[in-house]
Amino acid sequence: MNEAWRLTSGLGHEAQRREPVLVAAREAYDEAAGRCLPEGLWNMPISGGLGTWPGLPFALLFLEWEARYPQEWTQHAKAWGTKETLIRKLAVGGHGEVVRARLVDLVDLVVQRAYRCKDREYVRVARAVDGADLRDRLGRAHRSDDPWAQLHAGYVLWLLDRPEVPNTRFVWRTWLADSGGR
Repeated sequence: MNEAWRLTSGLGHEAQRREPVLVAAREAYDEAAGRCLPEGLWNMPISGGLGTWPGLPFALLFLEWEARYPQEWTQHAKAWGTKETLIRKLAVGGHGEVVRARLVDLVDLVVQRAYRCKDREYVRVARAVDGADLRDRLGRAHRSDDPWAQLHAGYVLWLLDRPEVPNTRFVWRTWLADSGGR
């Protein structure tokens, strides 16, 4: 598409926009992008509920990719706004068991690594899928030898016990000061 854009750039905006070579290149690009992450998620509106949304498997894959392989994700698909939007969309109750289990896995993965951009949003998911299985995993992370996992899991557990407390930077800093980092 970039080559077609370059070749037609001297035509002027309106003529270039209608040029068949560029139109065909844009259509091919859009078709290919629709099967790639994150672009494939951008034009997939949720209708009929999250459970029937065709983008749900791609959304989970996108977030799991970022959680498991952050360096590769950053190199090939970095889209912080898409990450934040997807986390917020998935942070609802009523998921089926398979989706719920994958979301619990995501929260567990995220609390056991150093903070990355928009990770704070996962507290929303934790609140949406709260249950004994999530709390057991957070408890194990909190008791682990990893200082970050201890800290992050402790904070998420603290917030789960206080659903009225917002998850803000101020609350995080206050919790850190009050807990002594534990």
